[in-house]
Amino acid sequence: ELISSLRSKLQTLWEERELILSEARECAEQGEELEATVRDVCKPNEFERYLMFIGDLEKVVSLLLCLSSRLARVQNAIRRIDGNTDAEEKQSLHERHKLLSRQREDAKDLKENLDRRERVVSGILAKYLTEQQLRDYRRFVQVKTSLLIEQKDLEEQIKFFKEQLENLEKSIP
Repeated sequence: ELISSLRSKLQTLWEERELILSEARECAEQGEELEATVRDVCKPNEFERYLMFIGDLEKVVSLLLCLSSRLARVQNAIRRIDGNTDAEEKQSLHERHKLLSRQREDAKDLKENLDRRERVVSGILAKYLTEQQLRDYRRFVQVKTSLLIEQKDLEEQIKFFKEQLENLEKSIP
């Protein structure tokens, strides 16, 4: 029953992932339309700023999510430390925790910088776009970020349930 339940949960997650991927494709199409509009109305250097911001948005959000996920796994491993865990392994986990914490703080700084750049890009676009186009731009940035977060979360859940299923199948003779 447990194996069947895990398989069912995985199937549901895979279906959700397909929906998210479909939404991501739609978002990418909207992004391409927006990019064409921005290219047409902005000066070349302003358009470059826009392109750099959009490219960095995905990179920085993905980096933050990845580091947060890795940090959570290390924190879970630290919580599972017991009297049987050797000193070297404990030391290694604590060093990884410190490193990932510093890297996540650096990534947060990058995100703050990215937020400042977004305000600059918004200011530039406000000079050229209609109110509706500006709302479309803001919605695009928000949806793109949300979809990245949802995708990462789903991937983590799928990975977790796959590991659970594999471990359960191995434990049954």
